[in-house]
Amino acid sequence: MKSFIHPITKWLTRLTQYLIGFGAFGLFALALLDSTFVPLPSSADVLMLLLSTANPHWMVLYAFMATAGSALGCWILYLISRRAGARALSRFSHDKQKRVKDLIERYDMFAVLVATLLPPPFPFKLFVITSGVFRFSLTRFMIAITVGRAFRFLLEGYFAVRYGADAQAILAKYYPWIGLGLAGMILLYVVVRTVLKRRPGDTEIVTGLTDGAVEQTLEAGN
Repeated sequence: MKSFIHPITKWLTRLTQYLIGFGAFGLFALALLDSTFVPLPSSADVLMLLLSTANPHWMVLYAFMATAGSALGCWILYLISRRAGARALSRFSHDKQKRVKDLIERYDMFAVLVATLLPPPFPFKLFVITSGVFRFSLTRFMIAITVGRAFRFLLEGYFAVRYGADAQAILAKYYPWIGLGLAGMILLYVVVRTVLKRRPGDTEIVTGLTDGAVEQTLEAGN
């Protein structure tokens, strides 16, 4: 197995190094590949930081290219999953499949949005594949992907411009908490809206529902 995996890893490393030389277009390509089946974890994030540190005035362009590449890659994976059906989910355990399906059915596009904000090793691709397999609305799916990825890359660009070479270490330390905080806020909004629509007098149960939603979302990554 190692003799098979090592050449692939080596090839992916060379591909990443090659694409880095193309600047914003290389960032677009890395984000696209990373969002489909090609495993290039954190490559787009690292390149986003490097480019924004070197050229702060182009940060917004880099964020746009990274977001566009990631959104296009997710769209491709969604369409493949839609055609492949349940076979696309075979690499994930049944429990994970069920948890993610339940989250998407309950929280709609907000579940996908939260998944785009949480850092690795959260199984983001499982949310993309599940959305395709169960034919979740493509329009709402793409809105969630675009908004979530745009926020993530703009945040990385901001940290790169502000903190320079230290940005990667700072993000590694604090982004998990930022992601969880945003996820909690989104889920709180969804639960409050749902409760107010159904029973205006039931707002006291919002906290309990939100805690359960956050816990279920995190369990999808375990």
